Amino acid sequence: MSRLRVMSDGAFSSGGGYLSDGDGNFSTLCPNGTAWVWYGLQECAQDARDMASVILGLLSIVCFMVSSFPQYYKSCRTGNMDSALSIWFLLLWLAGDSCNLIGSFLADQLPLQTYTAVYYVFADLIMLSMYSYYKLRNKMTNRELIGGDRAVLNAVGVLCLLGVSASLIRLPVPYEQSVAVSGFRVRSLLAVNEQIGSIQAFTTKEIIGFTIGSASSMLYLCSRLPQMYTNFRRKSTEGVSYFLFALVILGNITYGLSVLLKNPDHGQGEGSYIVHHLPWLIGSLGTLTLDLLISVQFMIYRRAPLDNYNRAEESAPLLHN
Repeated sequence: MSRLRVMSDGAFSSGGGYLSDGDGNFSTLCPNGTAWVWYGLQECAQDARDMASVILGLLSIVCFMVSSFPQYYKSCRTGNMDSALSIWFLLLWLAGDSCNLIGSFLADQLPLQTYTAVYYVFADLIMLSMYSYYKLRNKMTNRELIGGDRAVLNAVGVLCLLGVSASLIRLPVPYEQSVAVSGFRVRSLLAVNEQIGSIQAFTTKEIIGFTIGSASSMLYLCSRLPQMYTNFRRKSTEGVSYFLFALVILGNITYGLSVLLKNPDHGQGEGSYIVHHLPWLIGSLGTLTLDLLISVQFMIYRRAPLDNYNRAEESAPLLHN
């Protein structure tokens, strides 16, 4: 479920920078650019390569935003979320998204990036709330609770979800910090002309983004391992939605292409551009590889009966007797 998003560093962030003077003079700062990209995303797209980067970046955001919904549905239908998903998978995923959220504030990202960062954390908290709910419900069901107790538990679960939703919806996002920041570079015409091929020095904000991006990438990578182990231990992927991983795979592919297609700043060589985006590219490629391995697990275990793992657990005490 890696979300190596454009918010951290990509088509809409510090690779191109955003404006330090509001909308700026479109015709002067971005000649031959696309108006809706300039005013909507504060990014200068001057040719087909830039436009492809922007479109792929937006597509990756959409893929990441909707990736959780298939798992929500699958969990509600099967009711075995607590055994199907690894809690460490969810916690490390939340930690990675939290790094993105922190980075969006520290590096004064665009409002779009900040809002999507809040949304991702919100989606993760819903997933964790559902996991906790089903774990508690199944545990209490195994103790043969009466119907009234189950009703109380269902009500508590709904109230918890509503409380999390309300708290995040009210989370303030300072607009002033996300609109006009003097520290970012404006693409192309306002960039400092340096020797092409040399590695440009990192600015303070880029160092912050680089550090947080590296930590986020490691968390996303580590999150896959517990889930792969859980699938292997259960010899089943029942209760896990493949569309969750399929959408994340598509999101990482489009994200990586959006970064690679983006034109470097004026005076910045391709090598320097790649170095400045290295944590996200490595994390995206690494997570994509692990997600493909999880896809192989889905193919291997697709015909495995759901109760294989349960029968193994039930027979274990008998073997000792």
